[in-house]
Amino acid sequence: MRGRPEEDPIHALRFGVNYTPRHGWFHSWHDFDPSRAREDLERIAGLGLDHVRVFHLWPLLQPNRTLVRTAAVDQLAHLVDLAGEAGLDVMVDGVQGHLSSFDFYPEWTRSWHHRNVFTDPEAVEAQATLLRTLGRALAGRPNLIGLQLGNELNNLVEHNPVTADEVDHYLDTLLAAARDGLGADGGLVTHSAYDAAWYGDDHPFTPEASARKGDLTTVHPWVFSGDCARRYGPRSPQVRHLAEYGTELAKAYATDPARLVWVQETGAPAPHIPAADAPDFARATVRNAAGCAGLWGVTWWCSHDVDRSLSDFPELEYTLGLFDSTGRAKPIAEALAETVTDLREAPDPARPRDTALLLDCTPSTRSVSGPGGAYFESWMRMRAEGGRPAVVLAARAEDAEYLAARGIKEVVRPS
Repeated sequence: MRGRPEEDPIHALRFGVNYTPRHGWFHSWHDFDPSRAREDLERIAGLGLDHVRVFHLWPLLQPNRTLVRTAAVDQLAHLVDLAGEAGLDVMVDGVQGHLSSFDFYPEWTRSWHHRNVFTDPEAVEAQATLLRTLGRALAGRPNLIGLQLGNELNNLVEHNPVTADEVDHYLDTLLAAARDGLGADGGLVTHSAYDAAWYGDDHPFTPEASARKGDLTTVHPWVFSGDCARRYGPRSPQVRHLAEYGTELAKAYATDPARLVWVQETGAPAPHIPAADAPDFARATVRNAAGCAGLWGVTWWCSHDVDRSLSDFPELEYTLGLFDSTGRAKPIAEALAETVTDLREAPDPARPRDTALLLDCTPSTRSVSGPGGAYFESWMRMRAEGGRPAVVLAARAEDAEYLAARGIKEVVRPS
């Protein structure tokens, strides 16, 4: 099955895009049109990308706690098959959940039926049932990369208070259900979180959970997190090396030195990245991330701009696509396609980083590793001066066997 790290420990990098339907955004699931999806997917494949990440909507899949709609599951399976016809592999996200600033909850979790989606036992079991059902419906498809619990589920924390221990139980339960559905060799089983998991002091979704649960680590290094682009400038080293940094930070929290990291979302949101700077930003982001050993791949956000006939999106969401809302490829699409072609034709093997910068923080001081934090700025200063620093946690800084496994010969403290 494509994408399984244990089957392919030294693999060619994967390059793809998060699929946002051109017609109607994700509301298109209400009246799914295979011909329109086929057209979108063929244009994505035309850029030379090899995979897409796709999303259905939780309320449409599971409108009642004990009902998973067969018709909606069939739609999703049909989309996976259409992608295969276009030559694209597919990662499926299960519980949406959160997409582009909107939260989608089934009614059985809201109003006087309110249930905390992370802690209510029946709500958690319902999500497990959904993932198990999706896994069984999708298993066996040769173009299936795997099944992810959902998109940035930690965006739901504000309305669903939860502790770190409860998050761990939630993730363990849902990951087991997804694996049960797919089967032992059915593909990757993963989860994702937005940057607060890495940079947010006392955020209940932790770096340890991201880096140790599931088959690989996913990171979503966005330039608006911590006001990175506004703080340092859209052409700054801090912005152009952000995905690389996020990959190295994630590797530090893993207990397995060989665990792969997937830059699963990164993009060029205006005005943080002006349109004129977007092509160079894409080139630099992908090339710099590709220099990290243990990178699974890079998946751009997103395929298509949101049509301005749809209201109430944050302004940046309307221009994040590689294609505009008419389906025309934008300059950033051409830049990404050229970069992917170059990296495939003349790959530069990623080398272990023999110098690591020591990260010493607690859950309450995690923000030192985010934009504006002292650790982040030390790492970026080393990188701008020509170094290629890894990240190592203070607890592992004297573990000779661990350091050797990562190729680290020297550990230095932040200046």
